Amino acid sequence: SDRDAQIGAFQVVRTFAALREADELDARPDKDALPLAGVPIAIKDNVPVAGEPMRAGSEASDPRPQDADHEVVRRLRAAGAIVVGITRCPELCVFGSTDGAFGITRNPWDLDRTPGGSSGGSAAAVAAGLVPLAHANDGMGSIRIPSACCGLVGLKPGLDVVPSGLGNGSWFDMAENGAVATTVDDLATALSVLAARPEFAVVREPSRQRIAISTRVPMLATPLDKHWRAVTGETGLLLREAGHTVTLDDAPYSQRMIMSELARWFAGTEMDARQMADRSKLEARNRRQAAAGRLAMRFGLPKPQGRYYWQQRAARYFENVDVLITPMLAQPPKHAALWSQRGWLANLLSDARYAPFAAPWNLAGWPAMAVPAGLHPNGTPLSVQLVAPPGRESLLLGVAATLERLRPWQRLAPEQRNP
Repeated sequence: SDRDAQIGAFQVVRTFAALREADELDARPDKDALPLAGVPIAIKDNVPVAGEPMRAGSEASDPRPQDADHEVVRRLRAAGAIVVGITRCPELCVFGSTDGAFGITRNPWDLDRTPGGSSGGSAAAVAAGLVPLAHANDGMGSIRIPSACCGLVGLKPGLDVVPSGLGNGSWFDMAENGAVATTVDDLATALSVLAARPEFAVVREPSRQRIAISTRVPMLATPLDKHWRAVTGETGLLLREAGHTVTLDDAPYSQRMIMSELARWFAGTEMDARQMADRSKLEARNRRQAAAGRLAMRFGLPKPQGRYYWQQRAARYFENVDVLITPMLAQPPKHAALWSQRGWLANLLSDARYAPFAAPWNLAGWPAMAVPAGLHPNGTPLSVQLVAPPGRESLLLGVAATLERLRPWQRLAPEQRNP
């Protein structure tokens, strides 16, 4: 479409294949019973879609078509969804903006800004109204960061809720598959299909929960934009008015937690680089990242104790808390540019500065989601993060539904509103 020519959300548009699949669905006698019957969806370019290349944002990848669908794609198709295209991601899904050898993906709310990463193509496609729902995945925030940048709801499920099977070891089990959507109900339906758990589709607003508000930034010396700080507090007030117990209680981040995240992220990049057809074609920043991963692995990292330590620390905090709410970003989305051509350290620091709140919950393997929270004075979306202990995805969806009712959000970027 003309809109995607501006945004660059799609790597592949499956025009004829999607029409053929829609015709096949139409012929099915059970189609009216399928939860996603006829819903056009997009799949992120780091899981296999049969008959299409999987480039993982990289010229180093094998361009030949994939033999079979990933399990999450199979589940979406079985639920009646029509795969209309494959969305862009940064190379190996490592960094927090979506650009590289195949172009720059832009934020539909502000074309000069990034839609985030690594599921930036999926988020941009949904926010622009090109598809109502898109597959995404999240190893250090890659569902929640783009959701925040683009004004969407996105949930990273907890460990083993949805099949992962991402790259070479799912970044030592930090990465999960999920979806991005414009409404809580749509997201819940997608999660119910991805997890093969129909109960997720039934969203119930919970009564009296213990809500903690924390605007403490995990990374030292990282400034928090005052509007992102303020909207987190306002979210607490809304939930207090809705009958929940709300307290200010800093999340128990630690330096050891950060080092454990980084070890998995670096080593996970090296593991994924080993699967490339020609790793000499990797971007310079990712060659550096993979080298850091090789070094970490030489020292026996990552060790399971790092994850266990953080899980125990988080569990103690949640003895008195049902849901933690933090800002989803620390700064508005950074500018859309060829970050892929910049240095490793420049990428590392810029991502840490604008999106530090997501990664702790990948290390923990706990469910966390992004929920829109109004607009920044610069016109880009604001968002809060909801976190809960393992097994509480339905609780997060329920609290998000309360926020959607009390503070409805604009579902699509402005250019896409119907007159």
